[in-house]
Amino acid sequence: MDMNSIMAQAQQMQQKMATIQEELKTKTATGTAGGGMVTVTANGKSEILSIEIEKEIITVDEKEMLQDLITAATNDALRKVKAIGKEEMAKLTGGMNIPGISNIFS
Repeated sequence: MDMNSIMAQAQQMQQKMATIQEELKTKTATGTAGGGMVTVTANGKSEILSIEIEKEIITVDEKEMLQDLITAATNDALRKVKAIGKEEMAKLTGGMNIPGISNIFS
């Protein structure tokens, strides 16, 4: 392989990676806690889009439990979007572990 070919391949991979990162903005994952009492939706850029809370658990007495459920549901959603990102990057790299690319969603 000549240097021009290697540079062209690197540029193609960079363009594909930018496309994947844009597409991830449109992908969402939902995390839940407390048997669905708290639901959190995040996008592929790890941004929280919404939080839904069943009205039955909104009481002053249950403040700490509600905080724990929100935290758990948020972490669940973020784990799921991270998995989506890893899956998309694996498509780009063909499953190869390429330093700096493969570990973006680690």
